[in-house]
Amino acid sequence: MKRTLTQEEKDLAAAGYEHLHPSSNVNKSKDEKEKNIDITEHQLGFHALVDMLKTNFDVKDPGHSFGLTADEAKSRLQRDGPNILTPPKRKSALRKFLERLFTMFNILLMVAGVLEYVLLGIDFHANFQNTYLGGILILVAFINASIDFYQIQKSEAILASFLAMIPPSCRVVRDGTIATIAAAELVKGDLVLLRSGDKTPADLVLFSATDLKVDNSSLTGESEPQDRHSLPGGSKKRPVEADNLVFNSTLIVNGEGWGVVVRTGDHTFIGQIANLTGGETGNESPLAVEISRFVIIVSCIAILFAIVFFAVGITTVYAGKAAQTVTFAVSVLVAFVPEGLPSVVTLLLSIAAKRMAKQNVLVKDLQGVETLGSLTLLATDKTGTLTRNQMTVTNLWSGEKMSSAFHSNNDDESTEAFSIESSGMKEIVDIAALNSRVKFDRTDVPFDQRAILGDATETGLTRFAGRHLKTDYDTHIKANPKVFEVPFNSTNKWALVILEKPHTSGVLTAYIKGAPERVLAKCSTYLKDGQMLPITQKFKEDYDEAYDYMASRGHRVIACARKLLPGNEYAVNYPFSKTDNRYPADKYCFVGLVSLEDPPKHGVREAIGTLRLAGIKVMMVTGDHPKTAEAIARKINLILGDTRETLAKKTGRSIEEVYEDEATAIVVHGDDIDGLQGWQWDQIFSKDEIVFARTSPKHKLEIVKRAQALGHIVGVTGDGVNDSPALKKADLGIAMNISGSDVSKEAADMILLDDNFASTVKGVAEGRQIFANLKRSIQYTVSHSTPEVIPQLLYVVVPIPLPLSAILILVIDLGFELLVALSFAWDQPETADGLMRLKPRKPVNERSIRALKRRALVRQRTLLRDAETLEVIPPSKISVWISKLTTPFKRSFWVETLEPTDNETLVDSKLLSYSYLEAGLIETLACLVSYFVVFYKNGFSPADLLSAQKNGGTLAFLNPPRYAPKCRFSAYFTSSSPDFINGRGRAISALDQVDALAQAQSIVYLSIFITQCFNVFAVKARLTFPFGRRAVANKWNFAGILAGACLGMFIVYTPPLHVVFGGSHRLSPLYWLIPIAFGILLLAWASLRVILLRKSVEHLKVRDIKGLMMCKY
Repeated sequence: MKRTLTQEEKDLAAAGYEHLHPSSNVNKSKDEKEKNIDITEHQLGFHALVDMLKTNFDVKDPGHSFGLTADEAKSRLQRDGPNILTPPKRKSALRKFLERLFTMFNILLMVAGVLEYVLLGIDFHANFQNTYLGGILILVAFINASIDFYQIQKSEAILASFLAMIPPSCRVVRDGTIATIAAAELVKGDLVLLRSGDKTPADLVLFSATDLKVDNSSLTGESEPQDRHSLPGGSKKRPVEADNLVFNSTLIVNGEGWGVVVRTGDHTFIGQIANLTGGETGNESPLAVEISRFVIIVSCIAILFAIVFFAVGITTVYAGKAAQTVTFAVSVLVAFVPEGLPSVVTLLLSIAAKRMAKQNVLVKDLQGVETLGSLTLLATDKTGTLTRNQMTVTNLWSGEKMSSAFHSNNDDESTEAFSIESSGMKEIVDIAALNSRVKFDRTDVPFDQRAILGDATETGLTRFAGRHLKTDYDTHIKANPKVFEVPFNSTNKWALVILEKPHTSGVLTAYIKGAPERVLAKCSTYLKDGQMLPITQKFKEDYDEAYDYMASRGHRVIACARKLLPGNEYAVNYPFSKTDNRYPADKYCFVGLVSLEDPPKHGVREAIGTLRLAGIKVMMVTGDHPKTAEAIARKINLILGDTRETLAKKTGRSIEEVYEDEATAIVVHGDDIDGLQGWQWDQIFSKDEIVFARTSPKHKLEIVKRAQALGHIVGVTGDGVNDSPALKKADLGIAMNISGSDVSKEAADMILLDDNFASTVKGVAEGRQIFANLKRSIQYTVSHSTPEVIPQLLYVVVPIPLPLSAILILVIDLGFELLVALSFAWDQPETADGLMRLKPRKPVNERSIRALKRRALVRQRTLLRDAETLEVIPPSKISVWISKLTTPFKRSFWVETLEPTDNETLVDSKLLSYSYLEAGLIETLACLVSYFVVFYKNGFSPADLLSAQKNGGTLAFLNPPRYAPKCRFSAYFTSSSPDFINGRGRAISALDQVDALAQAQSIVYLSIFITQCFNVFAVKARLTFPFGRRAVANKWNFAGILAGACLGMFIVYTPPLHVVFGGSHRLSPLYWLIPIAFGILLLAWASLRVILLRKSVEHLKVRDIKGLMMCKY
């Protein structure tokens, strides 16, 4: 049954989108520095400009201008220097290092180190060992910062080298030939061709322009694109207001123009307003936010435990010994802090960026790699992204007859071969040749040897026309000069040209081509066998059938029409104008349809299938006709199910009789987007397969905003200027390098250097693996906190001799632990499919959307609004701060925080449970069993240890150190201790006591190391058991373990180091078998854990999708 939404449900649906269209009365003021700009060349007329710059250009036919000679350009480049801006002032290396040094973890270490030296200054002899501890703590902070700083510097250098691989380029005329050169090689006097999608390479004065619009927002704050045109006499306005001047770095959003370079490099407008070039800005990625939150939480826990242990210690075992209690508290603090985490994160992302660069994927921001792995929805353009952008004319329909431009198995038997003599074919060829804005790299070679500079559709039409014109192409163009032109744009979706082409009733002819529905709407007649017949219902039915025939094959369809302008209305000198619509807009004669095929790129079908199996919703957002878009979508795994239209056709019902929830796919027409309500957007995004067709840039941006409002992490791929707003707004914009416009590459966060859409799949896999590896590294690192802290707790509560000194804890955290934690960067996926068969870590489902909307509805109802306008009144800064402070004490905060979700965070309850309770307790048992066995073999039973520690502590308390030489008794386990009589009556000397304690502390240290070696593989067990080829495939894991082993042997078995670390060369290697046994137990538990949690992991897997075509092309 068709369900009707209640008003409450509609309000809930609308609430999620309330913030997308806030009212704004902000007027951007222009920078006062603009008044000081000394650009004056725009005031000169064309002749004065030519004389000043010593160049040459043809105003009537810019494409045939001569420009500068190559030798002259070379000499000017040497004289004026390259056309580059002096880079904005960046942070110095020292400042960057200090930022890495003063992170939360490093601050804790340095404060603890300084505190040890303060104690040393108070009582040098009693705290002499603090010399080493304080120095090591401070040194560790500096080493940690140095590693992080080195990785950041290295990654910045790598990214800079990557960006150098895609230098800005431009089209310039030199020696009468159009060539593409690096923008840095431009000189004053060069002639530059600007087209929609280009980034202006220098300051130019226009000498020819057609419907040119420029986005100056980055310079002047003007939100709307500005019209620019040539002025033969120059402009007397200020540079920023001059209509004939375009500035370096501004974006061409519409039309075409020719300009002469008047300023380069730092002499340009943007070069003179240095602060507008921008600095280092950027928002924190979701990963950075999670890491920052984790660092703060762990630091707070560490400080809290250190204070608690200090309080317990000063009142029990360290009563009256503040200095020793501080050292003890510092050891607890160090045990909780994973000091190497920042370095691990930076290294992981740097390695991933380098790996992706080898696969021709340029990541502008390291954090973007992980964002790619978090995507839940990927919106992709069609032309040039999913398809090859190589258009070929396939079919033509005119005079109610279908023709084939080349033999194809897809055509019906009744389809005739193309013939120029057939009805309407000469006119279609004429329109394809004359209503065109293509340029050629050179005109001194035959037509078929030229490279065509233009978009794919016009290139395909021009190639077709050039082959079938009866006269030479250039001769034909010159014989029919343009009088007026309205270029194609994404709003009109048609292009108009008026030519001097005589006919029986006049000398002017208008040709129009574009979207079929737009062109047909302007027509009242159609051409058949040379006659103009009125459009009838029968013709419209034939038209629809022909259109469906073409579009259903995935072809792009273009309609052509003409109008023979009567001489009594339109003389040769008629003042045509776009601004007041002084041009013929209706009563055209429909000539025919032309279809062009743009085949999908190799690997796109499989790439989309892989993304869908990874739980990522892939949708197409294109300007093509819905039928064309749907046909292509069905070829590339994007649509497999039925839309309401296909279901209606299959079942013989009308579309109105097909319920919305019966269809799994939907094709949305751009004309419907503006009128969609919130609940309708929800309905669209609930579909498995979505295509948006006939969309404008505004629509693409709206689609991205709506998806983000539902909680989606949105990626957008595209290559055209019409994609750039959506690319910029998306969580991750992905542009094409070869076919992509400068505008799209400017807006994107990631660039596919080889235009291979399949590289997106590799990026998603890489991003997910980074998150998994980082999580493993944290899980591994945090596991050693429990075996470090619990023995300290027993030391003050039971008490027993100190199992682990503060210095040994530091050696664990910053010795083998850091090396092994870094090695996780090279971990491979756990299974052959890796993480590409699991849902995204923050999946968007009905539960998550409803929770998001409920919160949005609450926010909406609590906002302050103006009584008259109902506009939201923004809160004051004070109220914002008060709200932040009081939020944790509100019931709603904890309801939201504790609300169950399917989201996977970097540090979640499962990770903490494993690290602190499961693996942590197993490692703690390994340490304590080893500790007590070693002591037992040296004559101390657990009862003896308790007795020795209690009595020794009491004696030491009754006899302070300054009276020790006169005392008969002293604390045990020191070189001056009295003999200890154990429970079996054996006397144990002071030296044996010291050695027994050293062996016990050494085996605790080695136990943590050995069990952590097993933990390296245990933390990898999530989907599979912690053994097998993939678990042990990372050679750097073993390198880290080997380095840790060498460090451990060196510290424990080297006598000169015993003064600092307290090791003992008498420790038998047989004791290692105890932690090895517990390590095997840890692997067994990890295996059992996989079995126990298998059901909870199973729901994370994406089910197979019926009908996917995964074989390669």
